[in-house]
Amino acid sequence: MASRSSAFLITMIIALAVAPAAFATDYMVGDNSGWKLGVNYTTWAEGKSFRVGDTITFMYAPGVHNVMKVNGTDFQKCASSNETAVPRTTGNDVIPLMTPGKKWYICTIGEHCSKGMKLVITVSAAEGPSPAPSPATSAATGAEVSASRTTCMWMLAVMAAYKMIMA
Repeated sequence: MASRSSAFLITMIIALAVAPAAFATDYMVGDNSGWKLGVNYTTWAEGKSFRVGDTITFMYAPGVHNVMKVNGTDFQKCASSNETAVPRTTGNDVIPLMTPGKKWYICTIGEHCSKGMKLVITVSAAEGPSPAPSPATSAATGAEVSASRTTCMWMLAVMAAYKMIMA
């Protein structure tokens, strides 16, 4: 009996340690379109609940676009007034949302920002699990599906361990 309760306790500890990470959402900016000209990022952001702990990922062709975090005034001007700020240029820029509030991002190459390559989101404090993006506004990424499957597997493992103890 002691080994069953030990197994249950270990399973519960592991599940609790892994579960919070499964609640964060990784949003790919622009979904399958990515970060490029011709995408309406205002429409893309509508209906999404960004929370502290989530991440946003900008996918684009390196050298063709970039991502710069700016303030609201610079967002409106499509220019950065921060002389020391350096744009992200990897083409796979993962940005963790660490604090609540408005966040503004632009592409600083040519006239890309004035042509629509700009994103503003509002990040809420993390109060619990972030709701999954709705299928109408966001295609599920492999990471989201994988996290969902991992969460289900942990829940099944916890229930199996509980059943073993109660048997």
